[in-house]
Amino acid sequence: MKEQVTVKEERLIIPTYLTSAPDKNPLFFEKRVYQGSSGKVYPLPITEKILDEKTDVEYPALILENEYLQVTILPTLGGRIQRALDKTNNYDFVYYNHVIKPALVGLVGPWISGGIEFNWPQHHRPTTFMPTEYQVVENSDGSKTVWVSEIDQMYGTKGMAGFTLYPDKAYIEITGKVYNRTDVPQTFLWWANPAVPANDHTLSVFPPDVHAVMDHGKRAVSDFPIATGTYYKYDYSAGVDISKYKNIKVPTSYMAHHSDFDFVGNYDEKLESGLLHVADHHISPGKKQWVWGNSDFGLAWDRNLTDEDGPYVELMTGVFTDNQPDFTWLKPYEEKEFKQYFMPYKGVGRVKNATINGAVNVEIVEGQLFCRIYTTQNQSQVTVKIYQDQQVIFEEQVNLSPVDYYQTQLAVEAEAFDERFRIEVLDEAGQEIVAYQGLPAKEEKLPEPAEALAKPADIKSTEELFLAAVHIEQYRHATSDAESYYLEGLRRDASDIRLNNGYGMFLYKRGQFAESLTYFERAVKKQKWKSPNPYYGEPLFNLGLAQLQLGEYAAAYDSFYKATWSDDTQGAAFFQLACLALGKGQTAEALTFVERALVRNQYNMKARLLKTAILRKTGQTTEDWLVESLKLDPLDLGSYYEKGAATQWEKVMRGSLNNYLELALDYYHFGLLEDSLKILQACPQESPLVYYYQADIYRQLGASEKAKTLVAKAEKASPDYCFPNKLREIHILQAAINLLPEKTGYAKYYLGNLFYDKRRYDEAIVLWEDSAKQIPDFPTVYRNLSFAYYNQLDDLARAQELIIKAFELNPADGRVLMERDLLAQKAGTSLKERVAVLETYMATTQERDDLFIVYIGLLNSQGRYQEAFDLMMQRQFHPWEGGEGKASAQYMFSLIELAKMNLTSQPQKAIEALLASQSYPDNLGEGKLPNVEDNISNYYIAKAYKALGDAAQAAVYYELASRGSNQPESVLYYYDQPADTILYRGLAHEALGQAEAARSCYYQLISYGKKHLFDEVEYDFFAVSMPETVVFKNDLTQNNSIYCSYLIALGHIGLKEMTVAKKLLTEILVKVPDHQGALRHLAFIK
Repeated sequence: MKEQVTVKEERLIIPTYLTSAPDKNPLFFEKRVYQGSSGKVYPLPITEKILDEKTDVEYPALILENEYLQVTILPTLGGRIQRALDKTNNYDFVYYNHVIKPALVGLVGPWISGGIEFNWPQHHRPTTFMPTEYQVVENSDGSKTVWVSEIDQMYGTKGMAGFTLYPDKAYIEITGKVYNRTDVPQTFLWWANPAVPANDHTLSVFPPDVHAVMDHGKRAVSDFPIATGTYYKYDYSAGVDISKYKNIKVPTSYMAHHSDFDFVGNYDEKLESGLLHVADHHISPGKKQWVWGNSDFGLAWDRNLTDEDGPYVELMTGVFTDNQPDFTWLKPYEEKEFKQYFMPYKGVGRVKNATINGAVNVEIVEGQLFCRIYTTQNQSQVTVKIYQDQQVIFEEQVNLSPVDYYQTQLAVEAEAFDERFRIEVLDEAGQEIVAYQGLPAKEEKLPEPAEALAKPADIKSTEELFLAAVHIEQYRHATSDAESYYLEGLRRDASDIRLNNGYGMFLYKRGQFAESLTYFERAVKKQKWKSPNPYYGEPLFNLGLAQLQLGEYAAAYDSFYKATWSDDTQGAAFFQLACLALGKGQTAEALTFVERALVRNQYNMKARLLKTAILRKTGQTTEDWLVESLKLDPLDLGSYYEKGAATQWEKVMRGSLNNYLELALDYYHFGLLEDSLKILQACPQESPLVYYYQADIYRQLGASEKAKTLVAKAEKASPDYCFPNKLREIHILQAAINLLPEKTGYAKYYLGNLFYDKRRYDEAIVLWEDSAKQIPDFPTVYRNLSFAYYNQLDDLARAQELIIKAFELNPADGRVLMERDLLAQKAGTSLKERVAVLETYMATTQERDDLFIVYIGLLNSQGRYQEAFDLMMQRQFHPWEGGEGKASAQYMFSLIELAKMNLTSQPQKAIEALLASQSYPDNLGEGKLPNVEDNISNYYIAKAYKALGDAAQAAVYYELASRGSNQPESVLYYYDQPADTILYRGLAHEALGQAEAARSCYYQLISYGKKHLFDEVEYDFFAVSMPETVVFKNDLTQNNSIYCSYLIALGHIGLKEMTVAKKLLTEILVKVPDHQGALRHLAFIK
């Protein structure tokens, strides 16, 4: 008898490192790059502080279990699988982290390692550290499923994962569903991210046809599994197996270029156990590995993320995506459903093929064919057949089970299991469990890396301009602007259907409905150039949307009806017609329309909800329809509302403000204002938006006094975390302002936030200015105006006045103090003044790592090295992923400058300090990359040994100081070579009597600086990580000019042309008084 599947809901106590409360300031990151795409976070708040104290925290957990597996799911932490245990050998086949120890890796801050994270609609999941809804479903076949889901607050789509265990199978089935609840196209990717434990015996098992792997954005490529070039700035020219964890020393991502196989996995050769992922490669092409690196750098991140569980590898699996970033479209109300399978396996090693039923490996070594097989359920009378040249050379019947694996070997006359060989594993009925056809040995050409988009003016055709604009929008590109491509295309052909429709939607998503209408009308007009019946309906449907937003209901009705003539928009258009009909009280027509919409798309959950509401309103039974809807979406919020079971409804709503607002807007869209009102009144959160929404409904119902009362109530509610971003909220907030124009300072602030997020800057500034007049004691509106004046109006002086005002109103706000200091830096404020402000508000300065590091840097720049060093050593730092290098830079600077003070008087003490600078203490939160040369410290160690009279040791360290590349490069990331090091290489060469090598270093600095001094610098199109949480724009061209001037100065120092160098360094310090390199080398000259 099969052992049954059980599911238990328990409260697990897990030791947890807590985080601070999220920042209450709205954050508009417009050029931030995160995992290769936009790092914008609004309307989500960001958490930037990790606490160092560990405490026991209780988490609701769902524990699924069958005979073979035990799976623990934590719905309050992004719905992740926290643990997956193979009970047959007590092996955690995903990395089991015994603590919850967040680090600043996520889009909005906290992220934890271990388990399986489900990343959607981007990577990493914005809400990876936030709660989801959950529900348990018992299936008729004895299996049980735990569902988790959420509605994305940024774009309004919904994502779900169903975790199923079957009674007799040793795999986890994941059913993924993504649904576009909105009326506009959206994009998404889905990367399941299992972590696996890593050690010297760990290897990644990619399919045998994977010969090339690619970096984020396909910007770089490497051979696989034996890398032979430079990848991630690491030299693999000796031929290194990068499938093995132990061989990868630097933080590295790689994604399979292509595979026709359905699996990817990992294996521990010592424990003979591993993890496999199986999914149809036609929809799940993504196969990726990420490691922090098997070096000091990686070990530091291991310490940041766990206490005792050690290193891990992320083995990511992408659905509807093969790279990061690589997004897929979801059309209005479209659902995509898919399945993934995760399973343990044992004994097989480097799998050659796998299905959900089993895995096989075959290898030929010294004339012996070794075969190993694993199955995911008990299988009797399994037939194993091995063919050579289509002839059976081995056949055996065996019994297999997940408890163990099968192995055999036989002698063959061959060196490799190539295309001449095939193995088949067949069940008792002769059905294939798993098979593998050997592949021919051949040289594969490496794919070319991707190329950046050309400028709009340089693109050949209007078609390519359209595709470029779509690409930027689809991939959520952080630093490129789709608008410029649309406008260039329209400049060339103002009647182009694609460009008008695309640009119209671009404007529509910004809430510029009247402007979008013009472009949709142009697109439709051109479509009807020769025929009144267009080939496709999207421009007509979009025209209807714009008309609807502008209150042109009759025109919208006509546009939607015409859009039903086209298959591509028929379902969505009938749904819109149903809503318009119900809004007019035409329930019979509405029911007809919605049923026609559901014929085209039964997965349109909003249409299903609308039908439920119509059935209820007309007195018809809804029970069977609701059962069917909840089978499609077991966590459909509206279906639970319609069931009328308050306790169940409240549970799935989980007190989430966004859930209440989304559901209220659904009924609002249906024209069912009373239901919308009822939902809002049930919301447990005292958000201003809840009151504004209610006010707008009462206004439409003719109760203007009630509406005004609710607006007044909204104005008195706490503004904390009130970050509107939905298009309907434009109308709601404008209506509130119109009701009480002189008493809605907060409504104007909120609408300003929404407009700024939509890049409607001028309107946002006007609203914030008016808000500041009405609520003059509200600090955040001044802070918002500060970055708006700096970024949009180029008014640094006014921006400084405003940020100072904001800080005076709340001197405990660490972010505002950080932003105040950043503007002071941009204004060229003296070190003394900046330090004085930070020390006056030292308690606030110490609240943030980034601000405290700035303070340490200022101390170093003032020559207060010992003080800076002592303060650093008293603090535990928590760097952002991709933002490493700041704390370690100040640590090294302090120690090197302290050592220089002792070079002649106490050279041994200097040596000790310099050696200490070459390794990072744990409290910095970061480790050292293995390919970093310590040129500066080694140069001064050599000088110290020279002062001690030890010429031999001096020569050793001069030689060490002379190592590395002499080629300068732009320095943007923590792993880039600092330019200073080339000067010290040259000085070391000089000390060794290698004058020509020294002069080469110096002239390389001068040559690079002069060549690039006047470059117009732009962001790297393929940038992967620029995690700084700074709202002020960055002048890359000015930064480059200063950098190049600095390189030229360093070259002249090497050539002993000190007058030229001094002039250049002095000019740099006028612009950037805290430029540590200029300060250091100006002192060097003196």
